[in-house]
Amino acid sequence: MSGLDVALNQYLAMRRGLGFQLREVAGSLRNFVGFLQAEGASYVTRELALRWAIRPAEAQYATWAWRLGMVRRFAIWHSTMEPRTEVPAAGLLPYRYERKKPHIYSDDEIEKLLGQAAQLASPKGLRGHTYATLFGLLAVSGMRISEAVNLDRPDVDLGHGIVTIRRTKFGKSRHVPVHASTVDALGQYAKRRDRILPKPTAAFFVSERGGRITDCMARYTFARLSQQLGFRSVAKSHGRGPRLHDMRHRFAARALINWYRAGLDVERELPKLATYLGHVHINETYWYLEAVPELLQLATDRAMNNGKGDRR
Repeated sequence: MSGLDVALNQYLAMRRGLGFQLREVAGSLRNFVGFLQAEGASYVTRELALRWAIRPAEAQYATWAWRLGMVRRFAIWHSTMEPRTEVPAAGLLPYRYERKKPHIYSDDEIEKLLGQAAQLASPKGLRGHTYATLFGLLAVSGMRISEAVNLDRPDVDLGHGIVTIRRTKFGKSRHVPVHASTVDALGQYAKRRDRILPKPTAAFFVSERGGRITDCMARYTFARLSQQLGFRSVAKSHGRGPRLHDMRHRFAARALINWYRAGLDVERELPKLATYLGHVHINETYWYLEAVPELLQLATDRAMNNGKGDRR
């Protein structure tokens, strides 16, 4: 094992000890160390860091900036042990993060996606039911995909219609009530799953081998189905277009739209939605008022009508 390999293992262990999961970061940094070794380098240089960061060439600029930033943090840490380490400049690949405009799925699009998922072929006949149920749960609950695939059997309380999310993005747990029709769909899936795979497994959503469905597997399957339906562009990778995370945006936007149309005080209701979605800051929920044109128009109309009332 090379000195760079040892250093990287120490770096990852240190950051994981601070609570970072680093699943994607770890794989990328190992790829970077492998790139350095292939180039015959025994320490980080600015030139090699930049050359690695802008691969692949067709990647988005944000990806390049993220890759270089990841290497820069490792290089800063490693420079305390290896004085030859060259730390890439902070503004070498400047990028200002902008949240992507959400795609608000129509009911017809959701129906087509779930129908296409249900037709996924597999030797045991479980794969289609797994993904149709998983994607359906995302559409009606607003969960993050990582939260859904990490559900264990005890987390899905079919008797009370409550889903408990224990491993959230920010380390908090929460209870998510679901509609009776969702409970029925989850119950039907569980029965089919247990009939096809009688051997007990902790995960609620499983592959045909009995293992847990992963975030990557779910996103890849969604992308392929979306390409087949024409929702996303066809490319060697996942293509571009509506994302799986947009299911969450759809749930939040529809809840807010329904509250506006029902004449509710949306300002008072927003904290409830923030809690349900697991937002740490309510500003994350306010974002939808600007990101979704229909919501922005409804909010503007409400403000104008209130203003007229004040003048009376």
